Amino acid sequence: MTNSFGAKSTADEVLAGVDLKGKRFLVTGTASGIGRETARALAARGAGIVGTVKDPAKAEAATAQVRDAASQGGGSLELIELDLASLQSVRSAAEKLLADGRRFDAIIANAGIMATPEGRTVDGFETQFGTNHLGHFALLTRIEPLLVDGGRLVVLSSQAHRVADVDLEDPNFERQAYEPFLAYGRSKTANALFAVEFDRRHRRRGIRAASVMPGNSLTNLPRHFSEGDLQGLFATVADARAEAGLPPAELKDIGQAAATTVWAAVVADKDVIGGKYLEDVAIATVNDTPNPFADGVRSYALDGDRAQRLWTKSEELVGTA
Repeated sequence: MTNSFGAKSTADEVLAGVDLKGKRFLVTGTASGIGRETARALAARGAGIVGTVKDPAKAEAATAQVRDAASQGGGSLELIELDLASLQSVRSAAEKLLADGRRFDAIIANAGIMATPEGRTVDGFETQFGTNHLGHFALLTRIEPLLVDGGRLVVLSSQAHRVADVDLEDPNFERQAYEPFLAYGRSKTANALFAVEFDRRHRRRGIRAASVMPGNSLTNLPRHFSEGDLQGLFATVADARAEAGLPPAELKDIGQAAATTVWAAVVADKDVIGGKYLEDVAIATVNDTPNPFADGVRSYALDGDRAQRLWTKSEELVGTA
């Protein structure tokens, strides 16, 4: 698969010349950040977007730029209420989508939270695992029939998956001290493993799934960090990369951060990227060096056996909540 894109490519550049009229996409978390930019770039090429938001009334103003792009490009935007931290909300949104019955060419599981204080979802799950992974798991396993044959699933993971593998014995930090960034890393590994198993289960319909590292950008995702904490994190990353002889990490603007997502959802050969972890608009190299801030994907985030075990555990958790 030849690829002329790279780390500095933007979503608009990736989609240049692409006509998406008649195509439909579900994007979770469209009220801000990478999700909003993803929706905007797709709608500007004529796509119909269903965007999930926690508060539809507030999101009307926040998504104005998406509506503007849609009106100019022939696309559309519909908003649907979804709180991934509530299985009741997830089930309600799923039922509305299933009742509507219109199908999607791709689903982009974009929404997420990062390094939150210790807490629980309304269903009792550790906040980040419950929101980033279990909420999406519950939604997508219900609405999978709405994906067209040959469709795609894109799940946003993170470089932070390199911090830790999932803990299948204690996913909710009931028997260990809570660490915000450790919990975030585990949830992002779960996102990658979910894509692996979703891909295995549904490729018989031609559906392929991949996970994406969008790149570090200044969205509102790290809103639980103080300015000092955020600068400290940047310094830690810089030191870790320098120790490993790696170039400094560069922040991406929002357009660049959305590029790998739209590439995976529309442009890339789905049968090449299926089951893979993507970064910088390419398939990431497996890299098991212990440095958590190196490039590439840890092999545990692509492990098929771990992915199947996480799926089984997730079914147990969601089914009993």
